[in-house]
Amino acid sequence: MQEEPQQEPQEAPQETQPAPSVPLEPVEPLGQRLRRRGRRLRLYTTAFAAVALLVVLVALVLDNTGKVKIGWVFGSGRVSLVWVIVASAVLGWLLGIVMGILFRLRTRRRRSSNGVPDPSRG
Repeated sequence: MQEEPQQEPQEAPQETQPAPSVPLEPVEPLGQRLRRRGRRLRLYTTAFAAVALLVVLVALVLDNTGKVKIGWVFGSGRVSLVWVIVASAVLGWLLGIVMGILFRLRTRRRRSSNGVPDPSRG
């Protein structure tokens, strides 16, 4: 005769309570969600602007490969037009940074060692 496998005694079914209505994950407040989406939108906008600027720069280089005559105070020279444009842009950018720093330094209120504005310095 074959022995039947022993079955474990089954427990009486317990009453199941309904799941609480509280979500498992905390709900993100509307303000935080809008800030997060705003940051993401600014990131995508900045990336798109950078790619567009790169495309314009490449088109500028390809279109302005001809040589031009540049007159200096003491003489003249011939150089590729694109290098003139790039050098002017870099020089303008650097001058803008320097002027911004100078403006900030000269308009900042100066304070003496005790933290009170010094009336003798303007």
